[in-house]
Amino acid sequence: MVLAAKIVGPGNLEVQDFPYTKPGPNAVTIKVEMCGICGTDKHTFRGENTQYGGRPVQYPIIPGHEILGKILEIGSREEPLTDYYGSPLREGDRVIVLPNIGCGKCYYCKHGFPPYFCPDTVDYGNLLNCNKPPYLFGGWAEVMYLLPGTTLFKAPDSMAPEIAVLTEVFAVTASLDKAKEFCTVANEGFRFGDTVLVQGAGPIGIAHLVKAQMLGAGRVIVVDKSDYRLALAKELGADYVFNIDELGLNKLLKSVMDITNGLGADVVVECAGVPEAIIQGLEFLRVGGMYVVVGIFVSLGEISFDPHRLILAKNARIIGIGGDEPTSYGPSMQLMAKWANFLPLNKIVTHRFKIADAKLAIQQALDLNSCKVVFEP
Repeated sequence: MVLAAKIVGPGNLEVQDFPYTKPGPNAVTIKVEMCGICGTDKHTFRGENTQYGGRPVQYPIIPGHEILGKILEIGSREEPLTDYYGSPLREGDRVIVLPNIGCGKCYYCKHGFPPYFCPDTVDYGNLLNCNKPPYLFGGWAEVMYLLPGTTLFKAPDSMAPEIAVLTEVFAVTASLDKAKEFCTVANEGFRFGDTVLVQGAGPIGIAHLVKAQMLGAGRVIVVDKSDYRLALAKELGADYVFNIDELGLNKLLKSVMDITNGLGADVVVECAGVPEAIIQGLEFLRVGGMYVVVGIFVSLGEISFDPHRLILAKNARIIGIGGDEPTSYGPSMQLMAKWANFLPLNKIVTHRFKIADAKLAIQQALDLNSCKVVFEP
């Protein structure tokens, strides 16, 4: 039997034993070493489950898509199992799981888009429920069942689990790589020495703070409601941190303008996860700047704003990012391993829980006095 935590419905979390299923042809089972609680999981727990562009989560579900584990069993195969980069994989190897599987047939799959573009994507911890065998489609479990077609990435044995488990989180920061690509257009995109403002100092916001430094940001400003998280952002390299609740939007906007000589931030990254952050982020942005929307992963309602003043008159460039890039997993692991020598990346994981304590874990994750909360089955 395998112990797992499942969300039965909004606000209702249970811990249950599930039967272990041996992997079928081309399938794999892994023993979960560590799995993060994502902001998306918190939305699912609260019942805010209209995700993936309108595809609702179907309860009951075993959440968890930030997965580090060791291969337990490999099902029968005609060809040897390899990771994304072609490295052979065997039982006992340590792997990171790409949570999305594209259909392989649609326009986006056939034209090389990331799996999260696919309208029929399969997604571990979100779009696969636990009503039927093999049940174990999420990382909040001792063991996970991986379907044929799942992409794996070999993780170094030397990498600390609290850093390796952040691979999926850091892969999402490909958003800033996309902003860099716009530098091929004169005076646009994320340029060396630019000021980057990050809205939200949760795990995704902290990852973007670190990535901005990796890519050559001159100054990084971080805005949040939690002094706990802002202190962590400061420790991880933020040049300026502001509590928006304490300061208020008008004073905060003045502070940003003072820092940037009246221009505004060159790049603003939304990692707050609430619709009203969009208006605030556009206010912080300079004319001709780039706004990257990463955190609004769940439909939480509509907002009203003046698109003429905040988009057209600003000549704003806006990028929406709906997931992580497979091509970013390997580089994310390499960069985290390198930058862990300069920044305390291990401190991003602030709390650890066993599966049996899942109710305590989700409450801690909902508390602003935490950053990345993980399960260690």
